[in-house]
Amino acid sequence: MFDFLSKKFSSIFSKVRGKKTLDVATIDAALEQVEDALLSADVPYDLVQTFAQEIKDDLVGKKVTTSLQADEQLMKVVNDRLVAFLGGDKSIFSPQIPSVIMVMGLQGSGKTTTIAKLAHYMAQEGKKRGKERRILMASVDYYRPAAIDQLEQLSKRAQISFFRAQSNDPITAACEIYDYWRSNNYEFLLLDTAGRLHVDNRMLEELRILDSRLQPKHKLLILDAMTGQESLAVARAFEQGVGFQGAILTKIDSDTRGGAAFSFRYALKKPIIFMGSGEKLEDLEQFYPERSASRMLGMGDIKSLIEHAEQKIKADEQQSVYRSFQNGKMNLEDFAQQMDMINKLGSLSSIMKYMPGAGNLSVSQDQLDQGQQEMNRFRAIMSSMTRKERLYPPLLNDSRKKRVAKGAGVAVGEVNKLLSRFDHMQQYAKLIKKSGGFGRLFK
Repeated sequence: MFDFLSKKFSSIFSKVRGKKTLDVATIDAALEQVEDALLSADVPYDLVQTFAQEIKDDLVGKKVTTSLQADEQLMKVVNDRLVAFLGGDKSIFSPQIPSVIMVMGLQGSGKTTTIAKLAHYMAQEGKKRGKERRILMASVDYYRPAAIDQLEQLSKRAQISFFRAQSNDPITAACEIYDYWRSNNYEFLLLDTAGRLHVDNRMLEELRILDSRLQPKHKLLILDAMTGQESLAVARAFEQGVGFQGAILTKIDSDTRGGAAFSFRYALKKPIIFMGSGEKLEDLEQFYPERSASRMLGMGDIKSLIEHAEQKIKADEQQSVYRSFQNGKMNLEDFAQQMDMINKLGSLSSIMKYMPGAGNLSVSQDQLDQGQQEMNRFRAIMSSMTRKERLYPPLLNDSRKKRVAKGAGVAVGEVNKLLSRFDHMQQYAKLIKKSGGFGRLFK
């Protein structure tokens, strides 16, 4: 979601790079480009003007930090303002026990899938603390065909309890669900409410009645990040109609320009709590304003990448790779394990978005896709080898290479390419050993 702004901001800072001071003319030229970038990202005009003016106030007539170059000074001020616009500190979602959590949103926003992701997240957070959370998922969305069936299927994937009311009336069904939740001593109830293609009075009235009857401790709004400024209109309608505490942005992995994330917190004065991407239950992450600002400015988000690694890669797998690098000795099984670890983190394209300077790299999506395909071919080739060959690659003579290539469905040249890449990795491992090792990189 932040790729567009990252490239725009990287371009702006590069034009200031090399200057020792920020004069008024340089500031005005840079701010004009900042405004163009945000307007192109579908940020409302009035917010763009406010943001630019605050940056100018921070720069013009103020003492410049002598240790910073002009581009660094500009980046620092823009970063600080971005963090403030996005909400400052992160909003921690920690509902008290017991709690009803009512989830609202329009059809197509990813509301039902997000409820399952949220339930999975809450369950996993409980396990980290040695607790088995008793969570119930239910739906009163009788307007979208198969919405309740979808939530039931998702509950099975998430291994979360599900209850289907007998009544087809949303209000009666909600009361039935609530009674079942209370009588069975569940800690949390995640209730999927009815959505519409557009906000209408009937939907809002139904939500108001549900709010009055169930008195949920938390009301969360699901917003589609792809809808840009329209998401602000939707959020305002829900706020005026029934109210809510915070939002979850969905589809952040889509080709959206980031305007919704940039605008929501400042315009509504409510926090973004989570961001969702993809269809997997794990594809829900906490929203950190400072990390999002860093990604928008092309500075990456290594902290989130490390957290993903800790969640998706087992500690013994990390230690195994760490030891092979520390020893300066690697085999093809180590190489295969590295590729498996990368795949657990996501595609090369998704990993690149967390890397510092990604906005400055002239790496196209096609090149990233080709790299991913090459990794998949290499993994298939290694799967066609015997374990003895993977542990001792010099065994791979011409006849063995032909056999491996045939088994993997590739040309012998691809096997040679893999071995060449592996040789480079071996040299790298030896270099790391000589330089003192990785330290705490894998720890």
